[in-house]
Amino acid sequence: MIRLQIAGLAALLLLALPASGFETRASSAFILDQTTGTVLLAKNADEPLPPASMSKLMTLLMAFEAIRDGRLDLTERLPVSEHAMSYGGSTMFLDTTDRVTVEDLLRGIIVLSGNDACAVIAEALSPDGTEAGFARAMTKRATALGMTNSTFVNSNGWPAAGHRMSMRDLALLANHLITDFPQFYPLFAETRFEFDGRAPQNVRNRNPLLALGIGADGLKTGHTSEAGYGLVGSAKQGDRRVIFVVSGLSSERARAEEAEAIVNWAFRQFSERDIIASGTVIARADVFMGAAGDVGLTPATDVRALMPVLAAGALQGEVVFQSPVVAPIKQGTPLGELIVTRDTLPEIRIPLVADADVAKGGFAERLKTAAQHVLSRLNDGPAPAPAPAAAPAEAAS
Repeated sequence: MIRLQIAGLAALLLLALPASGFETRASSAFILDQTTGTVLLAKNADEPLPPASMSKLMTLLMAFEAIRDGRLDLTERLPVSEHAMSYGGSTMFLDTTDRVTVEDLLRGIIVLSGNDACAVIAEALSPDGTEAGFARAMTKRATALGMTNSTFVNSNGWPAAGHRMSMRDLALLANHLITDFPQFYPLFAETRFEFDGRAPQNVRNRNPLLALGIGADGLKTGHTSEAGYGLVGSAKQGDRRVIFVVSGLSSERARAEEAEAIVNWAFRQFSERDIIASGTVIARADVFMGAAGDVGLTPATDVRALMPVLAAGALQGEVVFQSPVVAPIKQGTPLGELIVTRDTLPEIRIPLVADADVAKGGFAERLKTAAQHVLSRLNDGPAPAPAPAAAPAEAAS
């Protein structure tokens, strides 16, 4: 295994100044540049915490999956049980005489944060017809999606012992909603939904970013006395999208200010840039028994990455590869990787491949290689003799 330290990659890579970390007031937070998959900030990101209404996103994901799979239809009307009607807090003011379309229930969850609407969806999709059964299914589905710090007791985030999610899990969930269900995602940007004229005081989306013109288009707020004020948010500017989750803020105003500051920081302090072009030879690996003595190592494709916007010092890189490589070698064969270190951001690992075919050498080349190998062994001298075995110790009397 060969490791080559490459400092001052100005000829190959962009220059970058270490980015200052964002000082968030949230007790826990996670910020992800979705476009590149770069984690910009993680604070208590894997701690299971009360998610409040932000956990409604899991109910929505399961509803979207049911619609996609044909188990639920947007025009289908669902009954309202006494259990669903019993929820307080933020609701659609449903009662047991209602039969509500799935589409209205989805808007009631997204825009109005309806606890009752979540319970109606939950009972319709539950394996045993109960909200508790649906919550168990939520936990199982979350685990399958890689959300390993999420456990659900209900469908809507109503305070309950054991109902927990981590900030990283909420960001992963948001990413699935955005990526897997683009047909439904515009619902999260709706600022107003009036259902049957029942609750004129509850018709507006609580997301404080939607009206600011900074590209925000989702997703869900949350608040309980235990959890504080939180938000799963997303914004898109140009070709970049950022997903962020904050929790534990002290007020609606603090949540709004923190969310706006995060969006501005993420887009102003970082930009996606060209790092290295395909075909650029980073290093050369010796070839054993080949028609050529070495082969170039190059990225298979152009590489772009998220970088701090200011430039001052060169990036540091390390090339790792096996050498020598035994011929024959096909162009494009993976042979190593370039590891680029970015201050305050995760390292970048760029696969490196052979830049050309190298055929197996003819008799003359193989004879020359064998001779070189023998000479190298002679120059290195004889291998050290193994140390004599230690005499057995006498048994204690």
